[in-house]
Amino acid sequence: MSGIEVNDNNFETEVINSTVPVLVDFWAPWCGPCRMLSPIVAELATEFAGKAKVVKLNTDDSPETASRYSISAIPTILFFKGGDVVEQIVGVRPKPEIKSILEKLF
Repeated sequence: MSGIEVNDNNFETEVINSTVPVLVDFWAPWCGPCRMLSPIVAELATEFAGKAKVVKLNTDDSPETASRYSISAIPTILFFKGGDVVEQIVGVRPKPEIKSILEKLF
């Protein structure tokens, strides 16, 4: 499982209205660092299944949502809790760092 794909149409339902914390990976297919981060995001999706949502948003396909959250560089990961952004990281980071942020949201 590589994470649920979200877009401008279902972002509110899947992320804002989620009852569990959500990690949103903002990425694009042409982005090399995004491809490096993808396996980490996939592992976290598996590890946190049932406890948190791990989703991916293609910024090329969903420019409205990327713009709403002022995404100027990718990959960017936003962490949501209760519909609000509570943490943000930009660029490729090691899995333990991303995982520890997600764990703090419980």
